[in-house]
Amino acid sequence: MSWVRDLLKKHDTAASEGSPAIELGPSHATARLSVPHTLRVGRASHVGQVRNHNEDVLLTLESSQLGDRAIEPLGWFVLADGMGGHQAGELASATAMRVVTYELLKEILRPYLFSEARDASQSPLSEVMINAVMAANKAVYDQVQGGGTTLTCALILGSRAYLAHVGDSRAYLFADNTLRQITRDHSLVDRLVQLGQITPVEAAHHPQRNVLYRAVGQGDALEVDTYVEMLPAQYRLLLCCDGLWGFVNDDQLAEVLRSAATPQEACDRLIEAANTAGGKDNITAVVVEPQGRSG
Repeated sequence: MSWVRDLLKKHDTAASEGSPAIELGPSHATARLSVPHTLRVGRASHVGQVRNHNEDVLLTLESSQLGDRAIEPLGWFVLADGMGGHQAGELASATAMRVVTYELLKEILRPYLFSEARDASQSPLSEVMINAVMAANKAVYDQVQGGGTTLTCALILGSRAYLAHVGDSRAYLFADNTLRQITRDHSLVDRLVQLGQITPVEAAHHPQRNVLYRAVGQGDALEVDTYVEMLPAQYRLLLCCDGLWGFVNDDQLAEVLRSAATPQEACDRLIEAANTAGGKDNITAVVVEPQGRSG
């Protein structure tokens, strides 16, 4: 998988300045690297206690290659929280999920899964993900009248996570017994907090806390946030919609991620906690962790 090594090294300089380079060495040595062999994933989505339909969409894809030629695990995770009323919301989120995944299948996942050569001169991963989100944005804008959606995507390749994000769904990293929010909400109240006009406590109860200033499907001028995370040996990555984090605070999120025996148990407990808190919105979560390491 020389294209994977080339792409990671290219991304080090083009899209994640300041991040340490990954030295994978020749392909025949990859089996001896200390890398996780598989990703263990939990996933759950629930309509909640108030709404009569679910506008959230969640997609998860995981791939591992074991044996003497073992390579880094790959995971692709997409969470979209649609808006725009009945049918428009769920159509917007489903359209965005399908288009962004199709673009990644072409550019990253298909070459990875079928060992196809990939030209190292091609775009770095963050640029590929931005282009995929922009394609999803155009599809939703053209096809779903009055609809829009958040879109939070995570691509895990070995010990790195590459994220693209629009809206107020969130990605968190739980590691070393600490929960950290990776993404930044594109909401009016979060912007007011950044400007120092309201406090985070006030934001949690602000009447306009659900108003977004950036969403997929809202027009051509879309800015996509990207992030690169170096993943530690042990971690849990959480992607969730505001139906979860809006009703379950960070301390509760951290406690579940700390104590749950498996990612699936974590997801189930998080959904239950949000429903116990009123379940006033759709609730969706995916939790990813590494499993098994080679020496």
